[in-house]
Amino acid sequence: MIVVKHVHYSEVELEEPAEQEVKDVKLRWLISKKDGAENFAMRLFEIQPGGYTPLHQHNWEHEVFVLEGDGITNNKTSEEPFKQGDVFFVPSMEWHQFVNTGKNTLKFLCLIPYKE
Repeated sequence: MIVVKHVHYSEVELEEPAEQEVKDVKLRWLISKKDGAENFAMRLFEIQPGGYTPLHQHNWEHEVFVLEGDGITNNKTSEEPFKQGDVFFVPSMEWHQFVNTGKNTLKFLCLIPYKE
């Protein structure tokens, strides 16, 4: 028998992020080490209108898929609009921030490798 995790995303706890300088952001750790995932984590971010993630950088890459909503992304020197269905590859050490400029909740998947 194959053992897999299979749940509806709404069954995963909606948590406050650990990072500072966020506004109206919550996330769900959909897949993580507690599920036996050894290499990557999958997170679902939910950002309310006017909310944002911190403007930050780190030494690992990540991938983002926008499920619902729209907004802008900042990289310290410019802003770029995005919408539902857009995808991002954020290289390591690249400054980035996601801001919900829409009228509805912004939801996006963010996949990250585990830091060493």
